[in-house]
Amino acid sequence: MKGIVLAGGMGTRLAPLTHVTNKHLLPVYDRPMVDYPLQTLITAGIDEIMVVTGGEHAGDFLKLMGNGERMGLRHLNYTYQKGHGGIAEALGLCAHWADGEPICVILGDNLFEYQLSPGLKAFAENPTGAMVFLKQVHDPERFGVATLDGDRVVEISEKPAQPQSDWAVTGAYCYDAEVFEIIKTLKPSSRGELEITDVNNAYLQRGMLQAHKLEGWWTDAGTFESLLRAGNLVAKSGANKPHESSKV
Repeated sequence: MKGIVLAGGMGTRLAPLTHVTNKHLLPVYDRPMVDYPLQTLITAGIDEIMVVTGGEHAGDFLKLMGNGERMGLRHLNYTYQKGHGGIAEALGLCAHWADGEPICVILGDNLFEYQLSPGLKAFAENPTGAMVFLKQVHDPERFGVATLDGDRVVEISEKPAQPQSDWAVTGAYCYDAEVFEIIKTLKPSSRGELEITDVNNAYLQRGMLQAHKLEGWWTDAGTFESLLRAGNLVAKSGANKPHESSKV
């Protein structure tokens, strides 16, 4: 399985900090934000990783990350997203590099208390279709929301005004190679972007969407409030810890 970190966007909600660098390079406690999703992939045993970035500060990633040696990688791949075409468009840029292998995709501003290894292992054992990682939240209207029938996802709505559940779709996804064909069929949303929710719903309509429920905290870091919260959570308990159920 290969890994992809989506770290583009303008980061306008974190201006003026993002006037001088990409938001994913801002500090979360004692490390750059992008370190956390990279570490999530690395702790799961994924060492072939692509970083998708964009904007006028894309070169800052090379200054910080180089070829990935600081993270224990032998090599780190980069590609560039022009404009603001959305998360699914950014993912589509990785089609040739993925080369038919299953992929794990993580949004560059998402942090998790525990490793995603249990879910990734389950997908790797049967890498067909897609998997979303869900977390119960108190403010689901901020996120894509999964409506469940037991443990089965029956609908995903993007930032609904009246959520049907409190299960948020986090910024971590697993896909088979068909994802890139699905992206080719998407049309821009009202925001003018290709939405990752539409990708997940395409798999749902085919009956090929799995869901994995997460333990521990999860947060994004794309606003000043969530950036502060992320730093405080990491300082208090750490991130990407071994899963509770795997402890002896």
